[in-house]
Amino acid sequence: MDMEGMVAVPPGRVTLSDRRTRRTWPVEVAPYRLAAVPVTRALYAEVTGGAAPGEGEGRLPVAEVSWRDAVAFCDALSRREGRTPAYASGGDDVVPDTAADGYRLPTEAEWEHACRAGTTGPRHGPLDDIAWYRATSDGRPHEVGGRQPNAWGLHDMLGNVWEWCWDLYDPEVYGTYRVLRGGGWFDEHWSCRASVRRRSHPAFRVDDVGFRVALTGHG
Repeated sequence: MDMEGMVAVPPGRVTLSDRRTRRTWPVEVAPYRLAAVPVTRALYAEVTGGAAPGEGEGRLPVAEVSWRDAVAFCDALSRREGRTPAYASGGDDVVPDTAADGYRLPTEAEWEHACRAGTTGPRHGPLDDIAWYRATSDGRPHEVGGRQPNAWGLHDMLGNVWEWCWDLYDPEVYGTYRVLRGGGWFDEHWSCRASVRRRSHPAFRVDDVGFRVALTGHG
């Protein structure tokens, strides 16, 4: 991935919320960079050295990738570009290296901060203009970057595929399940909102779940 594909996201503060527990919590977000689009099938195959899972052309977002697959991709991409991998994997445990300059998954606070791009409503624009979802997708994913970006130049933050985040969803209740954000091509409009949280087991592969990568800092 060339650096033109990474967008500098300013620091800020975001308030996360969970409908199930009716809990809200503020998070301070440091500056970082986030990929302008989800990882594509072509990039995934190029970096991993094998065919992308599922079917479809190379500009489609990669899907049917687990959280662990996404973490492994981040480290492979880092090694390819001479960066220090962001994760140290030992069996089922993945430990982040906070000093590393490699690619990583965004935290859910970073994801929501980037999705909102300075807005405060549920969406950063009219959903039909910014997202592939059930009413616009014709029941399938679409090539990345085909809908209008938000004010910070990020495409497909809502719709197309759900995106893995680093965070545990609710470890006391759901154990190792990780956070998904953004809504997908098969979802109704109420799932395609900046604040919606979904969860999945880190080993599960689902046909409407992909990811995008982040880098710490703007350097």
